[in-house]
Amino acid sequence: MSKAVTRCKWAEGVSLDYITYHDEEWGVPVWDDQTQFEFLILEGAQAGLSWSTILNKRSGYRKNFADFDVQKVARFTKKRIEKILTDPAVVRNRLKVESAVSNAKAFLEVQEEFGTFSEYIWGFVDGEPIQNKIRKDSDTPATSPESDALSKDLKARGFKFVGSTIVYAHMQATGMVNDHVVSCFRHKDCVALAKNRG
Repeated sequence: MSKAVTRCKWAEGVSLDYITYHDEEWGVPVWDDQTQFEFLILEGAQAGLSWSTILNKRSGYRKNFADFDVQKVARFTKKRIEKILTDPAVVRNRLKVESAVSNAKAFLEVQEEFGTFSEYIWGFVDGEPIQNKIRKDSDTPATSPESDALSKDLKARGFKFVGSTIVYAHMQATGMVNDHVVSCFRHKDCVALAKNRG
């Protein structure tokens, strides 16, 4: 008989995709720009919605947003945006779709300035994941001083849908902060992963 796995409560009882996301992606440090861009689009799309809704549409986003190729998305025309807005496989919110394109342009400017977007964004946590020691899910913060600072800087650079709460969710997803509860089997895994920068 296999031993029961202890997870963060939020990951339980939603869907297999949700559990897989928790077990394999959430909290894993992301150093590559394509994945950073993917989460920037997905977290912005999630604003006001559940994360399970976005996970269910992830393949739709991949198809509509050129596999999250920032160079291609930055060149999307108004006609391309209108086409995306007809597809129920994504959140058909004009402001969110348009912001994905304008954010791609801002993303490229950050790459031009810093070499990579990852170099820029990880600078807000001094290049190391913040290791929180959360005892229960309800203690998980919605924002942090770091997300406040990053949100302010992103907005100044022209990014949209980057309020501190969205930015903090991005930081959690990309492993800039480890918010797995300490009893979750992934907490120690993510601590270990943080020591092996890819």
